[in-house]
Amino acid sequence: MGMGRAMTPTIHHFTASDGVNLAWRETGEGRAVVLVHGLFSDAQLNWVKFGHAQQLAAAGFRVIMPDLRAHGLSDKPHDPAAYPPRILGRDLSELVAHLGLADFDLGGFSLGSRTSVLAVAQGLSPRRLVLAGMGLEGLLGWEKRHEFFLEAFDKFDSASRGDRHWFAIQFMKSQKVDRVATRLLLESNSTVTEAMLARLTMPTLVLCGDDDRDNGSAPALAEALPNATYEEVPGTHTTSVTQKALGEAMVRFLTAG
Repeated sequence: MGMGRAMTPTIHHFTASDGVNLAWRETGEGRAVVLVHGLFSDAQLNWVKFGHAQQLAAAGFRVIMPDLRAHGLSDKPHDPAAYPPRILGRDLSELVAHLGLADFDLGGFSLGSRTSVLAVAQGLSPRRLVLAGMGLEGLLGWEKRHEFFLEAFDKFDSASRGDRHWFAIQFMKSQKVDRVATRLLLESNSTVTEAMLARLTMPTLVLCGDDDRDNGSAPALAEALPNATYEEVPGTHTTSVTQKALGEAMVRFLTAG
């Protein structure tokens, strides 16, 4: 099997319990690790483009990367009924069940970290967990972040450079996001509680850019969890995910011991 071929993820689809078609990418062989991308992003941009998936595959992992509903290659329904509370956690749990994964690791970036926490609260039990691009306030105080993005939708065509929503809007435009679907997803707003954080008893790596405060304090999140360590990579919320160091830190944590 040629290296190039091995490293090009294959695309797969499955149907969620409510009939929504969801996509995932897969590369590598070995121990399963499920990686969940951030808001307005997708698996290709978050995990494949900057080499993180390839680093994990090279370290002996089967890397499984879903596109969340309303994102990427997955369906983007415009029916509010397709976005009940905690839907992303349910979709993630259904993907794990669909693939028959009994022993796996789990990692997320930003909304992907939030989705991973919700899925564990709903019964998913990864061996190890990586929460990247996430701080304590981004989990327990999601309403503020949520309001920020709803304001960005409202200013989509009127914001000018210098507006605090400018970069979020430019990112949405570059990703050609479906604003109807992603707004419905944001409005479904699933609360994370301290009781949910207490359930994260597996070894957890909190991984964040040294200049990333978008989701609050990552060190405070590590402190609040039962079994977590904190590690920094260079960058902001936007640039940390482009750093090779992000994938390297995940490989080190997931292969330790």
